[in-house]
Amino acid sequence: GMLDPPRQEVSEAINSCRQAGIRTVMVTGDNAITAKAIGKELGFSGDVLTGKDLDKLSDSELKSRISEVDIYARVSPSHKLKILNLIKEEEGHVVAMTGDGVNDAPSLKRSDVGISMGIRGTDVAKGASDIVLLDDNFASIRDAVAEGRTIFDNIRKFVGLLLSGNLAEVLTVFIASLVGLGLPLTAPMLLWVNLLTDGLPAVALGADGKSRGVMDRSPREEGEGVISNYLIFIILGIGISLTTLILFSFNHFLPKIELARTVAFTELVLIELLEIWPIRKIFGQPIERNNWLYLAIGASIIAQFVVIYSPLNSFFGLVPLGLYPWLVILSAVAIFGASIWIYVKLGEKLFNFSSN
Repeated sequence: GMLDPPRQEVSEAINSCRQAGIRTVMVTGDNAITAKAIGKELGFSGDVLTGKDLDKLSDSELKSRISEVDIYARVSPSHKLKILNLIKEEEGHVVAMTGDGVNDAPSLKRSDVGISMGIRGTDVAKGASDIVLLDDNFASIRDAVAEGRTIFDNIRKFVGLLLSGNLAEVLTVFIASLVGLGLPLTAPMLLWVNLLTDGLPAVALGADGKSRGVMDRSPREEGEGVISNYLIFIILGIGISLTTLILFSFNHFLPKIELARTVAFTELVLIELLEIWPIRKIFGQPIERNNWLYLAIGASIIAQFVVIYSPLNSFFGLVPLGLYPWLVILSAVAIFGASIWIYVKLGEKLFNFSSN
C-alpha cells in the first residue's frame, strides 16, 4: 500500500548513463530499506550507507569505500556536502547533483552542475542550481547529455572540415609560389570555395542529429577542448594530402595555366566535399539522414559545373574541361579517399581514439 516505484523510464536512463561512463549514486533522506528496494529496481548493486554510518567514518575511511557505495540513505544536508566533496575533490570526478528542497541548495551550489526540479522544486533550490528540469524527469538529464555530446561532435566536424580545407588552400598557394609554379588558385576561386562550395556544406554539417553510439562512449577528459590532438592530426593529414594532389595535378597541366588552374580548382572543391564523409564518421555518424547536408553538397557540385561550363568561367579565368582532365581529377579524388581512410585508422591507433 505504500509502494512508490520509480518511473518506468528511469531504469533505462540510468543504464544509458552507465554505458556512457556516467556513474549514478542515490543520495536520499529515505529509510535505508526503502532506498535499497528502489535501488534494486534501478540496478544499484553497491553498498548502502546511512547518515549514522557516515558519522562513524572518518574522511579517509569514507574515501576508501566511496567507489563501492551506490546508495546513501537517511542523510542530512551536511552529509550530502561531505559525499559531494569527496567524490569531486578526492576522486577527481565532475559531479552533477539533483535536488528539490531548501536543504539541497548547498549541494546544488557546490556541485559542478546543480540540477533542480522545476515542478516540485523550491525557489531556493532553483536559484542555487545551474539547470532546472521542467519535467522533473531523470531521463531528461540523460537526453541533455546526449544532446550536448551531439553539439560538441558537430562543432568538431565543422572546425575539422573548414580548417583542413583552409590549410590546403594556404599551403597550395604558398608552396606553388615558393617553387615558382605560379598561382594555382586565384582570389575569386578561393572566395568561391569559402562562401559556396566549402561554406554551405560546413554549415549544413552543423545540423547533424544524434550520432550512433553517442551514449556508448566514455566522457572526454576534463579540459579537453574542441581541437584535440587527434583533430589536429586529422586536419594536418587532410591538408597535406589535399595540397600534394592539387600541386601534382596543377604541375601536370602546365604550361597551360588556365587549364591547370581549372583542374586544381575543381579538384579542391570535389575533395573538400568528399572529406565530409570521413569527418562525419570520425566525430559522429548521425542516425537520421541530414537532408540539408545532401542538398548543400548537391548545390555545391551544380555550382561548380555552372562556373566551369558557363560564361562565368571567363571571370574566374577557367576553361571547360574535357575527358582527360576529368580522369585526372577523379583519380586524385579516388586516391584521396583511399589514403584518408588509412590515415584515419592510423590516427585511431596512435591516439587511442574510438569513433563510436
